[in-house]
Amino acid sequence: MTGQPDREAMDREEIVQLQLERLEATLNRAQRSVPFYQRRFAEAGFDAEGLRSLDDLRRLPFTTKRDLRDNHPYGMFAVPLRDVVRVHASSGTTGLATAVGYTRNDLKTWSDLVARILVAGGVGKDDVVQVAFDYGLFTGAFGFHQGAERLGASVIPVSSASARRQLGIMKDYRSTALVCTPSHAMTLADAAIEAGLKPGTLSLRHGLFGAEPWSESMRADLQAKLKLVATDNYGLSEVGGPGLAGECLDRRGLHVAEDHFLVEVVDPETLAPVPDGTVGELIVTTLTREAMPVVRFRTHDLASLTRVPCACGRTMARMSRVKGRTDDLILVKGARVFPSEIEAVLLEVEGTEPHYEIVLERRHGGDEALVRVEAATPGDENLRGAVERRLASELGVAVAVELVAPRTLPRSEGKARRVIDRRRPDAP
Repeated sequence: MTGQPDREAMDREEIVQLQLERLEATLNRAQRSVPFYQRRFAEAGFDAEGLRSLDDLRRLPFTTKRDLRDNHPYGMFAVPLRDVVRVHASSGTTGLATAVGYTRNDLKTWSDLVARILVAGGVGKDDVVQVAFDYGLFTGAFGFHQGAERLGASVIPVSSASARRQLGIMKDYRSTALVCTPSHAMTLADAAIEAGLKPGTLSLRHGLFGAEPWSESMRADLQAKLKLVATDNYGLSEVGGPGLAGECLDRRGLHVAEDHFLVEVVDPETLAPVPDGTVGELIVTTLTREAMPVVRFRTHDLASLTRVPCACGRTMARMSRVKGRTDDLILVKGARVFPSEIEAVLLEVEGTEPHYEIVLERRHGGDEALVRVEAATPGDENLRGAVERRLASELGVAVAVELVAPRTLPRSEGKARRVIDRRRPDAP
């Protein structure tokens, strides 16, 4: 194992002790310097000086996206604005974007954490890293940019250019690592095939994909089309951006940076803690952020944790691939369905393309879902029927399927929009 073994391979007792020390400092800073947390702690009858164990954190209420919006832009900062050297924002995909501040120390820590993710994914100082996230307030591009520079790799800040330009740069500059969303990587892979670039003719070896849920089937498809090793990574702008967790080359879970984050998993309905191995909502508390400490943030992302050490030598907890978001949950005729479950089925059916959307409508007093998926032969009724049967078998509920011609559905240069909800009165 390379990276930071003095941190990433600590004993469990060392991890817990370090977390407790850093949690106490974080809670004291939040209570002293952030009016929102002053009020919350007082309402809960909690004093940071009384922290005795990590379990004491459960006495505090959750921080929600609404709380961050209500205190936008600078109300959650724990330092004066003169000490904030950079401001980013959440992507705003689920509503109003919220500001995120960084001190100089925060930026250094962030660079170290993303460098860890890159190393775990196989990237080294001799690699050429093509960053295809949009450069702007979103944290993804700058996070991986500075992480790659921290590692000593060469960085190509392409941003969200067209697929044709991305491929041209990838070919001319001999990029060895691609950083973007998995849906955008799929768009690039398909564009490469259409342009006559055979798999393996590019210099790519590593793909670090994140910022949206994706399936093992999509991983296999990307690896086959781009001839690279695809790894998953996870982070949220609200708690600092990418760097929270990422896969190593064993790809049996995403290693959580437990020396900088305390992650809980709770039942999304009861909000009670669930045991390791059980899927629930991820709750994140920052342990080292200076500008904007966040306590028990509800991510709405669904995953599970394991604390069994990985074969790679890293000992920190691993989280599963994100199954979906609690607010992405689709109720179809009483059944609970996530878009990632539909995606996994579609990618396994021969004849369909990895581009789809789910249209939700309310008809005859009930909710109905239509899955629109690209196919080389959109008029093939046998294929359509096969997809419907496969979905019904895997999901436990019947959904209608519409096959559409290739390149009919919109392509993404960022986060893919998979669900079109027409049930709202203001929906298009």
